[in-house]
This record gives sequence, C-alpha cells and structure tokens, in this order.
Amino acid sequence: MQSVCLYVMSGVAYMLKTGSRWSIMLVVCLNMTITRNIFIKMQHLYRYMDYCALEESKLIKGSINYFSLYFRLHVVLTDPQNEDDHLFSVHGMTPMATLLTPPASRLVLIVADGLRADSLFALLPNGSSRAPYLRSIVEEKGTWGVSHTRVPTESRPGHVALIAGFYEDVSAVAKGWKENPVEFDSVFNESRHTWSWGSPDILPMFAKGASGDHVSTHTYPAAEEDFASTDASMLDSWVFTQVKLFFQSAKSNSALMASLLQDKNVFFLHLLGLDTNGHAHRPMSQEYLNNIGLVDSGVSELVSLVEDFFGHDGRTAYVFTSDHGMTNWGSHGAGHPSETLTPLVVWGAGVQSPHKVTESQLYHDGYLQDWKLEHLRRVDVNQADIAPLMASLIGVPIPVNSVGVLPLLYLNNTDRFKAECMYTNAIQILEQFKMKMKQKKETTLSFLFTPYKPLTQPKQAEFIHKARILMQLEKYGEAISLCQSLISHALEGLIYYHTYDRFFLGCSVVLGFVGWTSYVVLVILKTHASLNMHPDILTQNPSPTLLRLCLSVAVVIGVFLLVQRSPITYYVYCLLPVPVWYSVLKESKTLKDLIQSAHSFPLWKCFGYFVLVAFGIELLVVSFFHRAMLTVGLAALSLWPMLTGLFGKAKFRSLSWFLGCLCLAAFPLMPVVGREANINLVTCAGLLTLFTSSCFLWPSHNRTPLHPSDKQQFIIQMLHVAVCAYVPSSTHSSLQQKQGLPLLNQIISWATFASSILVPLMSSTRLFHRLLSILLSLTATYLLLSTGSEALFPPVLSWLMFVWINIEQEAMIAEGFSGRQELSTIDFSANIDISKIRQLKLDDIRRSYFFVFFIITAFFGTGNIASINSFDPASVYCFLTVFNPFIMGGLLMWKVIIPFIIVTCTFETIQVTTQLSSRSLFLIVLVISDVMALHFFFLVRDSGSWLDIGTSISHYVIVMSMTIFLMLLSVVTHILTSKRLLLWRRRKMHFP
Repeated sequence: MQSVCLYVMSGVAYMLKTGSRWSIMLVVCLNMTITRNIFIKMQHLYRYMDYCALEESKLIKGSINYFSLYFRLHVVLTDPQNEDDHLFSVHGMTPMATLLTPPASRLVLIVADGLRADSLFALLPNGSSRAPYLRSIVEEKGTWGVSHTRVPTESRPGHVALIAGFYEDVSAVAKGWKENPVEFDSVFNESRHTWSWGSPDILPMFAKGASGDHVSTHTYPAAEEDFASTDASMLDSWVFTQVKLFFQSAKSNSALMASLLQDKNVFFLHLLGLDTNGHAHRPMSQEYLNNIGLVDSGVSELVSLVEDFFGHDGRTAYVFTSDHGMTNWGSHGAGHPSETLTPLVVWGAGVQSPHKVTESQLYHDGYLQDWKLEHLRRVDVNQADIAPLMASLIGVPIPVNSVGVLPLLYLNNTDRFKAECMYTNAIQILEQFKMKMKQKKETTLSFLFTPYKPLTQPKQAEFIHKARILMQLEKYGEAISLCQSLISHALEGLIYYHTYDRFFLGCSVVLGFVGWTSYVVLVILKTHASLNMHPDILTQNPSPTLLRLCLSVAVVIGVFLLVQRSPITYYVYCLLPVPVWYSVLKESKTLKDLIQSAHSFPLWKCFGYFVLVAFGIELLVVSFFHRAMLTVGLAALSLWPMLTGLFGKAKFRSLSWFLGCLCLAAFPLMPVVGREANINLVTCAGLLTLFTSSCFLWPSHNRTPLHPSDKQQFIIQMLHVAVCAYVPSSTHSSLQQKQGLPLLNQIISWATFASSILVPLMSSTRLFHRLLSILLSLTATYLLLSTGSEALFPPVLSWLMFVWINIEQEAMIAEGFSGRQELSTIDFSANIDISKIRQLKLDDIRRSYFFVFFIITAFFGTGNIASINSFDPASVYCFLTVFNPFIMGGLLMWKVIIPFIIVTCTFETIQVTTQLSSRSLFLIVLVISDVMALHFFFLVRDSGSWLDIGTSISHYVIVMSMTIFLMLLSVVTHILTSKRLLLWRRRKMHFP
C-alpha cells in the first residue's frame, strides 16, 4: 500500500506540472478526498456529540450525494462488519422494559406539524384561548411544558427524536425526508401494534424501520400537500375523519377488535395542515390560527371517540406535541426559539394531574406570564425525552438507541414504579456505553487503552448493585438520583469514546493540510512563476535515502494500525501525509535555490502582498460568522484603483468600480431570513437588467456589428426577461386570490429553467456578446426564483464584474505588459496562442483573491444558503406549489449557483484577457481555500449549543467543497463561454 501511495503522489506531481484542466481537476479531487476522508472521522465527534446512542460516521460506497457523504451515521454496532443483519442483531443490545404493570394499555400520539408553543398557549386579547379543549386539559387534567427541539428543525428529524429518542442526522434529506438512511428502533417498533394516519412523507419511514408488519399506515396522496390550496387544514380533517371510520369499522371486524383490545398499542395522528398553512400564509395568518382551532376541536372529538370505544376504562394515555415550530415568516430548519420551542401536553392514564404552584418557577423566558400559566407547574423536556416517557406509560421497551431521559414529573404512579422506570432508562443508556467501550477497546492496544475513569467496569457494577439495593430498601428517591447520575456519566462516557481518537486523527489532518499546501506552493514557484531557477532543479531526482525513510515511516504506521485492528479508513488518514511530505521534501533543492535567490526579489513588495492576502483570508473567515464583514471587504476593495494609481489612468472605470463595490456592499447588510415578499423589487430587477443591457448594446453596435440572427436573439432574450419579471407578480396575485398556480406561468417558468444554459450557447462567442447572453438567460431564471430584494443581486453583481474585466486591462498596462488586445475584438472560441501565455506575477495573487472573495460574496451575499436551511417555498411558487423536497431543493440550489456562474465566467474572461494559464491561477485559489479550510478546522467546536457545533462543521465543509466545486464550475463556464450551438448556417461576417 505504501508503494501505491508513493506512485499516486508521483502521478499527482506530474499532473500539477504538465496537466490539463481535467488533470488538475483530478488532483483537486484527490485533495478533497484526502482532507474530507480524514475529517469524516472527526465530524461525528463534534457534530453529533448529543447523538450518544449512535456509531461513528461512515462514507457510503459509491455515494455521490453531498449529505450522505458528510453526515451519514449508523447506530451502535456489536460487529461493524455485520451491518446488513436484522435490526437487533446489528445493535447487539437487548431492549429494556420495566417489569411492573404499566398504567396505560394504549397510547394516542398527536403531532401537530409546525405548531409553535406560543401559538397554542397564548391567549387571545379577550382572554379566551384559540384551543379551548387543550387549554382545559392543561388546567384540569394533565401536565404541560415546552419540548425543546434540535437543529435541523425539520419534520423528519423531529419525528425521529419524538418516536425513536435520538436526534437523527441530516443525511435523511438526501432521501427527501421519506426513507431511512439507516434503520433504527422506535416506540412504534416496540409496540404490539401501531396504527397511524397522516402524511406520506412521515409515516412510511416508521413502518419500514419496524420488524414485522405491526405498523399500519394510512396516508393521503402526496399531491394533497399543495401550498397553493385554498385550505390546507383539510389535511387534518382527513386524518380525523379516517380515524373515526377506522373505529367504526372495528365494530364489525372481530379480528381488528381483538387487536385493539390488546395492550401496548399506539395510535399516531400526524397533522400537517398547520405546517402547510404556515408556509403558505405565515403563522400569524388567519388560516394558520383557524387551523389551530380545527385541531383543537378534532382532538376533543377524538378523545371522546376513543374513550367511548374502550368503555372509559381509564387505560388510555394521550400525548399532544409538535415536531418543530416556525418563524414569523413561515420557515423552519434553523435554531430560532420560534422554531425550537414546541408545545407538550400529556394527560390520561398514568399522567400527573395539574400541579398548582404559588412560588415563581425557574423559567426566565417570560412565557409563563404571557400565557397566563404561571400558577401551573411547567415541565420542560428535550424532544428525545418524550420517547422513554411514552414507552414507560404503556410498558414497552425504551428504543435501544434512545438518548432521552425519562421526565418523572409527568408520571403519576408509585415511587417504586418511577424508580424502576428510571433504572430501566439508565441500564438502556449504559448498554450503549458498554457497547461503545467494547468497540474502542477491541481496536486499541491494551497498554494504550485509557478507559473512561468515572465509569470503569467495577464502577458500573457498583452503580447497578447500589441502585438495586436502594430499591430493595424502598429508598426510591435515592435510587432515582443514583440512576440519573449513572445516565449522566454514561452520556458523558459516550462522548469520551466518540472523541477518543480525536487528537491522533487531528494530527493527521494538520500534517496533510500543511504538507499538501506546501507542495502546491512549491509547484507554483517551480513551474508557473518567472523565477530564475537552476537548470538542475527542473531535472532533480529524488534521494534514495529519503524514499527509504518515507517507506519505513509508512510501514511503521501500517503495522501499528494493523496490530490495533483499526478500520480501513484509518490507514488512509494516517498514511496519506507520508507521500504528501515525501513530495515536499523531494523539492528541497527548489526551496534551497529560492532562499539563495531571495535577495533579488522585491522583498518589501512580497511581504506587503503576503500581509494583505493574510488579512484578506482572515476577513473571509470572519465573514462566515458575520456577513457584514463582506461589506467591510467590498468597501476596502472599492479603494483599490485609488491606492494603486489606476484612478489617474482610468477615471471613469475606477469610479464605476468604486460605485459597483459600494452597491454590492449593501446586500450582506440585508436580513438573511424574515424578509417580507416584495414582488415590486423583482419587477424592478427585471427593468434594471433590461436597462443595463440596452446601455451596452446600443453603443457597442457600431464597434462590433452583430449578425442579424444574434441581434434577433438578444431582442428575444430581453423580451423574455421582461416576461419573467412579470410572471412572479402574476403568480403572487393568483395565489393571494387562492386561484392556484396559473398553468401558463408554470410552463414559462419550466421552459426558462430548462433553456437557461442552452440559450447562451446560440449567441456570438465575442467576449461581451456572450457574457451579455449568459447574464440575460440566468437573470430570467433568477427572477422567477426571487421574492424580493435578492432579485437585484445578479444585475448589480454583473455590473461590477463587467467593470472588473475592463479595469484589469488598465492594470495590465500599468504592469508594463505589451500587446494588449482590444476587449471588443476578443473571441472566446479563438485558439489560444501558447507563445503568449505568460508566467505568474505578484499581481496574479490579487486576481485570485478577488475571485475567491467574489465567490464567497456570491454565496453569502443575499443569504440564499439560509433559504435552503430554513426552507421557504415561496421562492419556487412559479414552478410548483405541491411539496416535493427534491425538486424544490434543486431549484433553490440552482438559485444559489447562478451568481457563482456569473463570477466564474468573469474569472474565465480575465484569464483570457490577461493571457494567463487557467491552472496557474487555480493553483493559487487552491492554496487560499486550503489555508481557509485549515483555519476552519481549528474553529470546529465540540462544545456549546447544538447549532454552534453544526455551524462550525458546515463552514469547514463549505470551504473544502469550494475547491472541487469551483473546478467543476470552471469546466462548465469554459464550455458556456467558448462553445456554440449552430442551429442554422450563418452568413460569414468580417470584423474590423
């Protein structure tokens, strides 16, 4: 294997020196594979420190899906090589259940999708409640509180936390929230039988994950989930109606009746109307608030129906909650309190009745006073805690991978029962800890293994023995406290073993980063910079001693990993830095020659560039946390012509650059989410695009005459932009009047989307003609995907990019380059004269940095990434209104990519106009992105809020993905700018 690694790196070195665009892409793929494969083992240590029940992340074989690649995980395994076995043989853990008789024979779980806690509990101005029945339950019959959800606040992860007791990773989005990336245990699986009604997006995942066929699902057609429907509350009415019909049919079906009369049954009602109305009309709308009243009356009728059916036997427990909340602007997915605070109301068999309090409660969020509930005890829980609560109420085993802690204040039972339930909960979590410890012990040399001190095997036995003794002595309060302490230690121990190899793997990451970046820098200096290198350096042969040393190190590492029986991926993580550093040390003569000739360089100028680039990289890093830093950066960039003397040589272009930067600087200051739709701004963006296009075409017509067919195409494209500026307004008006999505608008939108890449390929390949065609085509699609001020972003960005292309020509003159070609005469399709390709200069570092800066600005400038995480379907209403996560997500991703294409096309143009090899500039971009990625690696957090941890990981992933993404995008933009589709023969034209 060591020989293979060295062979691969030799090939890499060759490709960096002589490779084409595709070979450079292969090198970047290797870079991404190295770093992300190393970090894949690190990610789960940070991102999922709360997923204490789950096994470490793994790469999916042959996966091309982004989320699956980075976030897939599986539950705790006994045998990691036996992952295809049945659910429980894979877990290797025995389900734990309390042996005492449970208080309830059946459980009714009602989940109002998208219901906020304040929307349910808050009173109307007249002092009444919009949910009078549930309010009466809170005040007279049950226990209430707030369930705290985790990011991402989406439907599927929320339901998994509720029903399975753990916080599922976001890889489920790769399957549209509908299927299980991995199978898991749940309360439904442990029940004797579960009947469920609701959305086809939620119910099937629990039926598929259950062993046997005891989970029955009843769903409406997916087409019913229409954001443009006149009243989405009909989805909830459908559920309540189907439940009534179900119980009516049971009276004439003896087999069904017999099943219903058994114990350990679950009835699950998933109510999607609130979520759909919240997306379509916002949570403060009358549609959303009326839907709460419908749900409340439906629950009231349901309880009466169930109690009558079972003869008021007092053996039914009810749980009413929500999977996530919703922001005021109708989105969810992030960590705003309106998204993470959901209601929880529990009543019925085995549930504590309302507990009146006279003293102030330990909640300082002000909600108790706002909701007029300060006189009733509030019991908050983490969302995963609801799973062990439900399991304890009906006496089924707690899901084996649950990390929920039983909230005892919800139980109304004997102290013995509470102690036994808490003991079962503790043993269930301890089993996960023991399995994780066993796995880590088996893959670590005995003399290197350091157990978790507070919970060694003797201490585990001591905890268990002491807990049993206390319960035998009927000291249930002490037993409960001891079990809670055991749970706390077990969860901390799971974190300990999850992070056991962190330092070891972290060193490999850093070595790989530093080595790879050093090697790329050496390649740039050796083959792409105009330095006076000694002739022997270009033909130097590697030292045999160095080769033997690297092979020896690789063998030692390999033997060490083999003895420890480490996973195969550890070999990649630990061995990859060896060939990387071999390639670096092999270039020692290059480094020595560089040091010796350093006196001939303009050292102060080099040092100044280094300081500016370092400061610029830090500014980009900070901008990931504070978007306003992009505004600071654009303000600084606006002064570039003044500081370099270009202003005196090109006043108009310099002034245009200054104004363009300042206009673009306004966008990062705008709110990321929560913007109200303003369709008038979309129309204005279309008019602005038409105005700037006309201003360009009119004066340029005399300089570079257009073929009649090209002129006709530009006129058609401009008319198309005008139509696309009108379509969002028409669609918005139709939806407001509840007339649905007009078919003509939908046809125009999809035709625009499908042709957005093809239409520019039919235009002239003259530099500005082709760029204008690309702008018109992409802007048309962007307008259809916009709802407000973000529609102005592409025209303003394109204006600045146009100025950048022109001002770079003046910079070339200032640098002393001769033979400058007039921009209007440059043709993208012309063959490049190899003899005119120049070497890298110091100013090319500035060009590469500008490119990276504008890419980051394109990504974060309008906050588009937030509209994906906190999904707002309004952006895609011109295309479809029926919920389809794949299509909607794809359209939003295309909206994010459009500004990238504009910036990358500009960078492609600058490479052509400045007569520079594309791979030369790209290698500089590679270095900048790797330095940023290393910085973000050290900023990855393993403490703090769940959102902070996830955000730090996301930043690292974004930067690491950027390099390979930009390389792929550069290939696309090269085709987009230089290729042409000829659908008819054209008369040959001669240009002056």
